[in-house]
Amino acid sequence: MCRVLGVSLSGYYAWASRQPSARARSDAALVERIGSIHAASHGTYGSPRVHAELCESGAHVGRKRVARLMRAAGLAGVSRRKFVTTTLADGARPAPDLVDRTFTADRPNVLWVADITYVPTWAGFLYLAVVLDVFSRRVIGWSMSTTLHVDVVLAAPWLWAAANRPA
Repeated sequence: MCRVLGVSLSGYYAWASRQPSARARSDAALVERIGSIHAASHGTYGSPRVHAELCESGAHVGRKRVARLMRAAGLAGVSRRKFVTTTLADGARPAPDLVDRTFTADRPNVLWVADITYVPTWAGFLYLAVVLDVFSRRVIGWSMSTTLHVDVVLAAPWLWAAANRPA
């Protein structure tokens, strides 16, 4: 094998019997400390917080070294959720309040209300529009989309009507 790899026998045996370098020993000790800090945080701390903990305890170590060692050890913190805000565009007028904030009805199908929300998934955000009958609090229709457009809300009652159409 040494012949195929172009390595001398004495070089291979010198490498095999050599002790780990000071840097490798230091990294191994540091990985243990990083692991204990990460475990103490219940797996929530990432490299910035672990680095801060190490600095508070008097260890002189670089932030990128901590990140490299955590990545090599398979340790990662919990990422904060990305927040999406939906606001009116500049110059847009708000929708009129047609029910005057009175969300009651005397009989079914007098007042329907709709809401749209977003659900974070691994593939991105999924937008969900739901239409409710105020009287019965029953879901009249719903629709989902990967983009936030008017069509999502407009399709919600029609999807229900298509699914409940008599044969």
